[in-house]
Formats: sequence, C-alpha cells, structure tokens
Amino acid sequence: MLIAAHLIAFADDADAARRFFADVLELPSVDGGDGWLIFGLPGAELAIHPTDGDSSHELYLMCNDIETQVQQLRADGVEITQEIVDRGWGVLASFRLPGGSELSVYEPRHPVPHG
Repeated sequence: MLIAAHLIAFADDADAARRFFADVLELPSVDGGDGWLIFGLPGAELAIHPTDGDSSHELYLMCNDIETQVQQLRADGVEITQEIVDRGWGVLASFRLPGGSELSVYEPRHPVPHG
C-alpha cells in the first residue's frame, strides 16, 4: 500500500533552497543525515492530464487564500515572477526559489480529495 509521495526539487544552491523551505515556507523537516533535510508537505493530490507531446511533471503548492499567500511571500522578500491569474480551475501565482527556478502556488476552485 502506498503511504506518501516523495518529491525531489533540484537547485543550484541546495542550502539556500533548504533555508527557504524551512524559514520562509516554514515546512517541518527531519535530518536524513549530514544535514540533508527532508521536508514534510501538506496533503497532496495527483491529476492526470492528456498530452500530444512529451510527458512531464509539474509541482504546485496549494493554499486557501492566494492573495494572503502572495502578500506573505512578498513580505519575506520573495520575488513574485507571475502575478495572480485566474486559470478557471484555480487562481495561480509563481515565485522564484533560491537558485533561480520557479514554483507556483494556487488556490483551487475544484473539489479537493483531502481536508
């Protein structure tokens, strides 16, 4: 039986990215050994979308209030790379992680399978 999902994010500056997830997003973590932090994430869901091209994977963090979340990120000095936009299925924004990659956060408008 499956018990969870383990996601991997790659970063040019892994230490800065780990500090970001710990200090800015305030995710709980455990030390997997030698300072290798493994972060706990809130509940997750998986959607399968069709494609005509190469398959890929995307990661979005979910929130209950996108405007408050974006304000909190800005207050923490996080660069917002895509302002809040309505996609129909949810309201979405993106921000820059340490090392230059982007991550998106969204407030869903669809039913969610978790609390």
